[in-house]
Amino acid sequence: MQATTTAAPRPGPAAPRPGVGERIMAVVNRDPRTAPHGLRNDVLLAVASAVIAVCVALFTDEGRRPSTVGWVLLMAAQVPLVWRRRRPLLVLAAEVCLVGPYHGLDYNHAAPTPAAYVALYTVAVTGRPLRTLITGVTVLAFVFTVMSTFGESKQAIELLRISGWVISVLLGGIAVRHYRQYVAAIVERAERAERTREEEARRRVAEERLRVARDLHDLLAHSITLIGVQTSVAAHVLAADPERLDRAAVARALDDIAETCRTARGELRTTLEVLREHNTPDVRGPLPDLKGLADLADTARAAGAEVELSVRADDVPPAVGAAAYRIVQEALTNAVRHGGRDDLTVRVRVYEETGALRVTVTDDGRGQGSASPGFGLIGMRERARSVGGTLDAGPGAARGFEVTAVLPLGGEGEGQG
Repeated sequence: MQATTTAAPRPGPAAPRPGVGERIMAVVNRDPRTAPHGLRNDVLLAVASAVIAVCVALFTDEGRRPSTVGWVLLMAAQVPLVWRRRRPLLVLAAEVCLVGPYHGLDYNHAAPTPAAYVALYTVAVTGRPLRTLITGVTVLAFVFTVMSTFGESKQAIELLRISGWVISVLLGGIAVRHYRQYVAAIVERAERAERTREEEARRRVAEERLRVARDLHDLLAHSITLIGVQTSVAAHVLAADPERLDRAAVARALDDIAETCRTARGELRTTLEVLREHNTPDVRGPLPDLKGLADLADTARAAGAEVELSVRADDVPPAVGAAAYRIVQEALTNAVRHGGRDDLTVRVRVYEETGALRVTVTDDGRGQGSASPGFGLIGMRERARSVGGTLDAGPGAARGFEVTAVLPLGGEGEGQG
């Protein structure tokens, strides 16, 4: 038995790694309190600050070299930086408590400044401007007190230099904080716009599914009802008097069935073509309108109902005309299906009144238009609502069933067929 091997799929091209500039800007834009690996990075920052402090203390002459106490205070001042993201104010307070005695003992004054400035920057970049201002005033007051107590010469120039550095660090932190807030606002607006687009797309998909469901219901329910009635007519003719078979009546019933099937098949094919077209913005084709009501009436007459049609309306918006057509179609289908009489009469009136199109469909059947649960009445109400109208359906004044719809002519609707 020969073994077969399957070649492993080749991995796709790897995503390009961000450049150094992009990584730096990502660090700048990111809130330090939510940055990944924050604790690890702060440990590395504390180690780097300690190395710088040792080098400055050993190789510069900004004061005398630290003794054992000085080294302990200097190294201890680096430790709080590990928690600078989570407790910035406490870290700054710890720095002040450690750096103050260090300066008071007149050790190298430049060595602890990196840790102190990092703590100041963290307070400025994570806090509100008012808190940063109060912090800056407090730090400057502390510096002035220390220098007034232990300083000997050049106090004014040194105080000015230190104050300049403190103010610069605080202003830099405030600027970075505002910049991050600006970037976060832009990102939030972009995300909100994306969510809005996604919600709009989902809404359009839901509306389209509902529209297709209504179209399929109107098409299939109407056609199947007529086919059922016409089949019953043919069966009745065949069974009524076999000796004197009315071949012409049977032929007419079968021709009507065939014509109904062809019409339903064509409309169903059009609907399915719409569903298959994903990239075409609008492939619904022409909407049905009031001119098609005569064909609906003829189809209902072929099913054995007497239809009285009256249409008195001109220049109806396409969406309103399509809604009226579908409402009449469903009402005729329900009347033929549930009328329960051989001499059923259906009256269809479509006319304009003040700013609206009124549609009424009444029959003199048994009044069972809503006896069977289904989507017919729901679909008619949705058709009316799609153009801002209303629909009422229920038993007629004397007998039968009545459907009344009022469709505004000035409103904008979905335009659904």
